[in-house]
Amino acid sequence: MEYRLLGRSGFSVPVLTLGTGTFGGKGEFFAGWGNSDVEHASKLIDICLDNGLTMFDTADVYSGGAAEEILGAAIRGRRDKVLISTKGTFRTGPGPNDLGTSRWHLINAIDASLKRLGTDYIDLYQLHNYDAKTPPEETLSTLNDAVKAGKIRYIGVSNFSGWELMKSLAVSDRYGWSRYVANQTYYSLIGRDYEWELMKLGADQGVGAVVWSPLGWGRLTGKIRRGQPAPQGSRMATKAGDAAPPIPEDYLYDVVDVLDEVAKETGKTVPQIALNWLLGRPTVSTLIIGARNEEQLKQNLAAVGWTLSPEHVAKLDKVSARQLPYPYWHQQMNFADRNPQAV
Repeated sequence: MEYRLLGRSGFSVPVLTLGTGTFGGKGEFFAGWGNSDVEHASKLIDICLDNGLTMFDTADVYSGGAAEEILGAAIRGRRDKVLISTKGTFRTGPGPNDLGTSRWHLINAIDASLKRLGTDYIDLYQLHNYDAKTPPEETLSTLNDAVKAGKIRYIGVSNFSGWELMKSLAVSDRYGWSRYVANQTYYSLIGRDYEWELMKLGADQGVGAVVWSPLGWGRLTGKIRRGQPAPQGSRMATKAGDAAPPIPEDYLYDVVDVLDEVAKETGKTVPQIALNWLLGRPTVSTLIIGARNEEQLKQNLAAVGWTLSPEHVAKLDKVSARQLPYPYWHQQMNFADRNPQAV
């Protein structure tokens, strides 16, 4: 397993991270992801550790906290062998302060996650969303205090826009507080919006990409085919599929067709090709992979240890390219030599 530094920090993480959205399966939404209990989660973690994957990502809202509890139980007795990343921000209770990134909520959320995980520290703690109602000074001073107290080792964000992340980094720099080194971001062959602004920001400011849904919400698993309904039992056939980022169907199937071609030419699977392509992109530190069963996990683990040829990369780049939004198309049209899209 290859390890990379997380952003501009000295913290090394494996290029693959196991996501725990499949742990618990509580509620209609998360039931569509999976329903691993402690016994099954332990087996998946055994396979990960045997293959050098040591990082596990979760969140306080996954299955109402059950995912954190299951992860904590599954790693009991081997905490020193794993890295844990979790997230907080979304609503965790009925009260007016049971959400967001206020000092009140963050302190409670961090302590609750530590309890569910059965640990006294979190390796990477990420804000699950931007909270425009809380001043970044309040949020970052609280996170900095948690780092100084030893409850958190590194901090990151998820689902921030470019200006929201840059504003937060400027606040940290102004006061000398802990800085975000990770951006848990949606990025895939069929979701390349990250490249427009956040990738450039990450390269400039030293923020590593922790990629969620690298298989495009399950649409790059090789199971989704032109003119065919989503297979029974797949995420796209459940309530979870309703939350999939929208993309034109023709675009999706054009990308899948080329993935099929490259898979046949390389002897790899469609998801392995999609994951390996991402590992070659600038700023990417780790990809969060999911697995409902041991076979899926082993297949995804085989996405590392080899490299796509430049020809195959170019073919995938071309079919998945999208029209740039303003002002990027204007910059490319009139000032490309001073504003390159490639980082």
